[in-house]
Amino acid sequence: MKEFETELYNKGINFIAGIDEVGRGPLVGPVVTAAVILPKDFYDVRINDSKKLTEKKRELLYDVIMENAISVGIGMSSSSVIDEINILNATKKAMIEAINNLSVKPEHLLIDAVKLDIDIPQTSIIKGDAKSESIAAASIIAKVTRDRMMVELDEKYPMYDFKHNKGYGTIKHIEALYKYGPMSEHRKSFAPVSDIINKN
Repeated sequence: MKEFETELYNKGINFIAGIDEVGRGPLVGPVVTAAVILPKDFYDVRINDSKKLTEKKRELLYDVIMENAISVGIGMSSSSVIDEINILNATKKAMIEAINNLSVKPEHLLIDAVKLDIDIPQTSIIKGDAKSESIAAASIIAKVTRDRMMVELDEKYPMYDFKHNKGYGTIKHIEALYKYGPMSEHRKSFAPVSDIINKN
């Protein structure tokens, strides 16, 4: 998990930011990105792609990363931004925001599967969250941040069951959509939300 980082450290690069996003697929809420710069000597064998970890493990590792990271930046694009510029562009916009929110300027970016229009050298890695500790750390920070937002949204709109589905199109969520219609945080350009709007 340190292969990409070690290669860069050996070239004299010290501040490497891992970048990842969470929430491209859900029907509701923002896409959330994180940029994480870990110390050179930091390694935690438990850090992995957030999708492979239990919620309890993610919460635990979130604290470990926040305590040890040199810097953490968060970026977001709301559902209205996603509807306006599409999910890929909204993801890139949020990633650049996360980088800009770092307190230390990174010398190199390791990004999960995306190329960014930014003046910092970067390496785009397919399935990067399973190959790079920095990207995996970013995936955990982004996932926990977004999940906590969805739990808060669930308190306001319990009928959609966001606490459990995190905004993804589960049967319960879709049924509630047809019954109550979409609310402001729903992505109007995503089916079946768009179909429901067009029907009414």
